[in-house]
Amino acid sequence: MTTYDQGFRAAGPPPPAPPAATPARPAAPEGSRLARAWRGRPEDPRWARPALWGLLAVTTVLYLWSLGASGYANQFYSAAVQAGSESWKAFFFGSSDAGNSITVDKPPAALWPMALSVRVFGLSSWAILVPEALMGVTTVGVLYAAVRRRFSAAAGLIAAATLAVTPVAALMFRFNNPDALLCLLMVAAVYCVLRALEDARTKWLVLAGVWFGLGFLTKTLQAWLILPPLALVYAVCAPAKLGKRIRQLLLGGLAMVVAGGWWVAIVELWPKSSRPYIGGSQDNSFLELTFGYNGLGRINGNETGSVGGGGGGGNGGGRWGETGIDRLFSSDMGGQIAWLLPAAFILLLAGVWLTWRAKRTDTQRSAFLVWGGALLMTFATFSFMSGIFHQYYNIALAPYIAAIVGMGAAMLWERRSTAAASMVLAATVAVTAIWSYVLLNRSSDWHPWLRWAVLIAGLAAAAGLLVASRLGGRLALGVAGLGLAASLAGPIAYTLNTVDTPHGGSIVTAGPAVSGGMGGPGGGRPGGFPGGANGGPPGMRNGNTQGQNGTGTGQNGQPGMIPGGGRQGGQNGGQNGGFPGGGFPGGGQSQQNGTGQGQNGQNGQNGQNGQNGQGQQGNRQGMMPGGMGEGGRRGGGMGGLLDGPSVSSKVKAALEKNSGDYTWIAATIGSQNAAGYQLATEDPVMAIGGFNGSDPSPTLAQFKAYVEQGKIHYFISSGGMGGMGGGPGGGNGTSSKISSWVEANFKKVTVDGTTLYDLTQKASK
Repeated sequence: MTTYDQGFRAAGPPPPAPPAATPARPAAPEGSRLARAWRGRPEDPRWARPALWGLLAVTTVLYLWSLGASGYANQFYSAAVQAGSESWKAFFFGSSDAGNSITVDKPPAALWPMALSVRVFGLSSWAILVPEALMGVTTVGVLYAAVRRRFSAAAGLIAAATLAVTPVAALMFRFNNPDALLCLLMVAAVYCVLRALEDARTKWLVLAGVWFGLGFLTKTLQAWLILPPLALVYAVCAPAKLGKRIRQLLLGGLAMVVAGGWWVAIVELWPKSSRPYIGGSQDNSFLELTFGYNGLGRINGNETGSVGGGGGGGNGGGRWGETGIDRLFSSDMGGQIAWLLPAAFILLLAGVWLTWRAKRTDTQRSAFLVWGGALLMTFATFSFMSGIFHQYYNIALAPYIAAIVGMGAAMLWERRSTAAASMVLAATVAVTAIWSYVLLNRSSDWHPWLRWAVLIAGLAAAAGLLVASRLGGRLALGVAGLGLAASLAGPIAYTLNTVDTPHGGSIVTAGPAVSGGMGGPGGGRPGGFPGGANGGPPGMRNGNTQGQNGTGTGQNGQPGMIPGGGRQGGQNGGQNGGFPGGGFPGGGQSQQNGTGQGQNGQNGQNGQNGQNGQGQQGNRQGMMPGGMGEGGRRGGGMGGLLDGPSVSSKVKAALEKNSGDYTWIAATIGSQNAAGYQLATEDPVMAIGGFNGSDPSPTLAQFKAYVEQGKIHYFISSGGMGGMGGGPGGGNGTSSKISSWVEANFKKVTVDGTTLYDLTQKASK
């Protein structure tokens, strides 16, 4: 048998290689819970549990650092949190406002911890975001526990540290989108499945079902994406008879349906006339939202009511970027998640090969299959889905990558005395260093020395790992430490940049600006959209439309990047990309250079001190018409679609006058527009048409009835937003009809540059 076979197919356990300086310690006395909590398992080295507590402490500081700088982060969800802190009905349904006109376009579980925090501590950035940060720390701890049970403490620490410094994870655990809670629930569910695979105890599979059910109440069907591989692994590998395994899976499925279905049943059975409209749906049905806009629509691109309407992605992804096996390695995705993705694939193959001849119930092989199945299923879906896809979705991959890296690296290190194991370990570090160089080179002006340091250190460590078995214990550990440091240096640098940068709006990304990027709606990188040479969108340079290298056509209101954008493009921003004629709703009239001027905004494409498309704080979509710079007060990115408006004190005072006399102090088109005013006043503001302004809620007749009943004080002009998505609410749909009716019948009032219509006073004829 060759050395290769001896190393990879050894029947016996691998030779132990504990450091000489860390002898095994005696077990803690029975009943000494505090000592066990501090010292960990008896078989662990002395440094293991203190290292874990240290890692959790550093992660806590990292995720809490300067957290309040992001303000209300995604105001769409923050407004719903504020509403839920004021109204238990809004809390239960996930309403955008305490008047319960419409819900957010997700189930409400992710809002509940934040709303409870605001009820206790009052409305503030910290009250909203601290629960998210604590979820991140908890996720890191649960991942350590999941990996540690079947592997070494070192494997658990590597996995936990890798997750903690993954840029997209650091981003979303400091933000208020549902992805933070979903990530925690998925890691908890995998942990329970792994526990069930140890001894086939039913309670662990039932508990896993509960976490999957709560995951559904967090982000609907995305929570069930990894169910098929996990169920298959349990059905094949659990240490029980086949009949029992099937019964246990059915019980777990029942627990999942109950944990996720109770809320759905109540919502569907509740009379529609006495509950808020289900945001994101076109027929006021949560089931339609689940299987349409938030379900199959995300896969095939047929998302009725979304930005650009219900057309499929086409041409390999269309407006949401090119699809394909390399999607997550692209310029706008790679720096978010892909640093250790090649390493994870290599180590997954190595781990499965190493355990291939183990018995059916081997728990280490099961762990590789579970984490690997979750990784491959999520990777494949994200790579080829044609519907809405944002960079921050990639947090779902972070724990799976981290677990495989920790398990695989530890297993190969234990077998480093064999040539095959040391070669694979060295190749993994070398590939990671080279790939990190490529990713860092995409931000070539950002700490240019770092990419060379990572490359040199990684290649040196790889060379050392080839001969690690011949080195002394301390020297071998030094080489391993150098390889780990080189592998994590890039993600750590991106994460520190992310922590130091405020993030706001609907679409956010981690790390510095990069060259290249996808051609779909997006942005939120420091400097604006991914793709432009200096933060501008694809087809733009220095924040100004160039026309070349864009996608699609700018004519007849079809700009290459944002479908449904508006008027025919100008000379330099028309046919081949860019933003024709300032074609964002909320932008000004068509201009020759295709930029437009935001209402009450000085050259809305630039935020305060935001030359070359770089808005204030780098993360606001300041380059858009009516952007978030001080000169573009009226609305956030895309005319208020991607971020809420900045509300002046005079406008706030006008809206708050006699606010107790109305159910809604104001109404405006789009949830982000409404959110800005609601968060400023802490009074309900009706979001006509929901997030995109395209939901048929309320109808014109319903809106007229509310006005006649004196329930709404003001209508706030959205500068032409009128419904982004086509469908019933867009274009000439509900939102536009309401806007036209208001403008024709009620008194126009301008307050500090903001146009209001007083719905208690008829316009003079």
